[in-house]
Amino acid sequence: MTPEQPAETGLFGRYAAWTVRRRWYIVVGWLIALGGLVALPPVGSGGNELASIIPLDSPAISSELRALDEFGFPLSSRVAVVQRAPEGLSLFVQAESALDALAVNQGPKPEWPLLGALPITNSLKLFGPGGETNTSVLTYLFMDPISSFQSQQDAAQRYIDQHLERREDHVVGVAGSVPARAQQAGLVGDNISRLELLTVLAIIALVGFTFRSVLAPAIALVASGIAFVATISLSEVLSGLAGISTPAELEPLLVALLLGVVTDYTIFYVTALQARIAATARWRDAVRAAVSTDTPIVLAAGITVAAGTAALLAAKSEFFRAFGPAMALAVLVGLIVSVTFVPASIAVLGPAVFWPRDPRRARLARRTRPVPGIAALRRLRPAPGPDTPGRRRIRLVHLLANRPTAAAVVVGCVALLLAASASVRDLDLGVGFTSSLPPDNPVAVASTSASDAFAPGITSPTTILIERPDVVDDVDLLVGLQHLIEGESGVAGVVGPAQNITQRAYNVVLSESGNAARMLIVFDHDPLDATAITDLRSLRDRLPALVQEAGLTGARTSLGGDTALAEGLVGSTEADLYRIAVAGIVVNLLLLVLFLRALVAPLFLLASSVLALTASLGLTVFLFGGLGGVDGLTFYVPFAAAVLLVSLGSDYNIFGVGRVWEEARHLPLREAVLKAVPESSRAITSAGVTLAVSFGMLALIPLTPFRELAFAMAVGILIDAFVVRSLLVPAMLVLVGPFSGWPGPHLRGDRRSRR
Repeated sequence: MTPEQPAETGLFGRYAAWTVRRRWYIVVGWLIALGGLVALPPVGSGGNELASIIPLDSPAISSELRALDEFGFPLSSRVAVVQRAPEGLSLFVQAESALDALAVNQGPKPEWPLLGALPITNSLKLFGPGGETNTSVLTYLFMDPISSFQSQQDAAQRYIDQHLERREDHVVGVAGSVPARAQQAGLVGDNISRLELLTVLAIIALVGFTFRSVLAPAIALVASGIAFVATISLSEVLSGLAGISTPAELEPLLVALLLGVVTDYTIFYVTALQARIAATARWRDAVRAAVSTDTPIVLAAGITVAAGTAALLAAKSEFFRAFGPAMALAVLVGLIVSVTFVPASIAVLGPAVFWPRDPRRARLARRTRPVPGIAALRRLRPAPGPDTPGRRRIRLVHLLANRPTAAAVVVGCVALLLAASASVRDLDLGVGFTSSLPPDNPVAVASTSASDAFAPGITSPTTILIERPDVVDDVDLLVGLQHLIEGESGVAGVVGPAQNITQRAYNVVLSESGNAARMLIVFDHDPLDATAITDLRSLRDRLPALVQEAGLTGARTSLGGDTALAEGLVGSTEADLYRIAVAGIVVNLLLLVLFLRALVAPLFLLASSVLALTASLGLTVFLFGGLGGVDGLTFYVPFAAAVLLVSLGSDYNIFGVGRVWEEARHLPLREAVLKAVPESSRAITSAGVTLAVSFGMLALIPLTPFRELAFAMAVGILIDAFVVRSLLVPAMLVLVGPFSGWPGPHLRGDRRSRR
């Protein structure tokens, strides 16, 4: 089939003809559906809290539940009230604040969900020679673990209003992981509309600039809007009926993915039309040719992205298992809209898609010069003319068609990508609820004040539970264990039996049953960042030897608290890496093999996508860890980026190599590369820039994880578009030659392309 004579044969040829004939019904039908979806009332449960990311079978949670049974309230606090006066906090205020907190434990049962309180004052110098003295009181508030974030915050505010309402109390604010997560949810909610608006404006500007058109971006915008509303509606239905909800931490990522993917597919269709309308006498023939050629490519690309993101179902972590279907749903909805509404809209508008330009004028100009054939394609130098971007692209492809040049390009690109990947070996993972907040956020300010007054880990200490019959009778041995733990690396201090404020009368560290004791361990780094997690792992490995050294033979120890939970979360995430990687690679490789009907090309295509991924992660680690001083990337960032970048890389593989394969049906491979790559690389470059900007907009969310993800995705997509798909892949096709299609039939016997 040639662009001048589009055949209405085959499944996609018939689909293209049907789309052109039914174009008005399709467009109007989607617009009516959009109006109906907007008018529907919300079905989902709603809520503004972040989804739980901690597995219920975590050893840290088991330790906390056993401690709750023994002591009646947890010692692992996730909410803390911070009082601090850098010039000095009155001893009277410190004493009164301590008594108010202890009265909560001794008096009537506190108002739910508050179960108890424990005051710590830095007048006792619990954490070594550093820190301040007589400047601060930190009161841990122990909450019912099943209570909501909002109810815990309300309880903390009621505590402040009832006990610390005076100016001389110098209340800085509330710190801890629960307030930090609630602040994250608030920041996401406050900025999601701005993210959507600016992403839409960026799409309009980029698509309009690409085609010098007013109506092309309008198609992308309306298609994205339909897909977005449909995805949100379906997500709410699934959430309300099946209890499947999207982790709110990553909702902005879904916005960027959905808008970017639909815009990409719109660009593919409009580019195909632009290439054909200038060479076809009747514009409807050009529309049919574009739809017939690109629909199987767009379908294969979209299914590949959806299947690749669904590979997260291979993870054991509920966080990733919930996120995978959410991304797959978004891509599938966007795909359905892209292959129906976009072609129908193009068929309705025809050449007006490019208004105010008219690409048919190029057809009139072409009548005065001969149509280039295979002989012209074989020439290494394009015809002279003005140095336009299109001509520079053609010149570059002709250079890549030279095997020595192709070999040099492959070596150079691989060396560049490997160099960019070098920092991946320094990748550490953290959770960092507090450290990810803006410095002026109220929770971050309170946390910083507590860190200055005590130690960085004071807001979320780790609890060690020691269990053995009658263990409380060996208080001296417990004190010895406490001193041994204080000497471990990364430990800023320990609160336990050695402090007079925690004796048996308060049932704080020594249980009434006599069978359990516990201590609070404060690390010298943010308790949810990578360094503290590493220190906790080291301490956990050393605990059996320390218990024996202290003489507590037969005692069992376990760790609870936020750092222990974060360590378990990071550990399960790292374990999921292998399952996700294997599932993602197998899915993408299988779909590439099925689409290209080859084994060799999919191998080096997927390898190039992995190289682009490792390069983007290496640059992200270097920027945020090496230059930015971030203590470990947020645990979900590398994995979300990995799944998306490999899947989107396969998406571009299918579009770019799919065009070459189409031309290779009737041309030798080298000539197919010369003919197909300039057009496909233009579309991939335009789509890549648009998608990179879409993901880059995530940096508008003022949280470190979104900035990490924005950079990783934007850089990865640009590397993929400008280095891998425009240089490395065409060069590899030229080097490997017809063997790329083995064992498929299309490239056999192509001896001319071996020269």
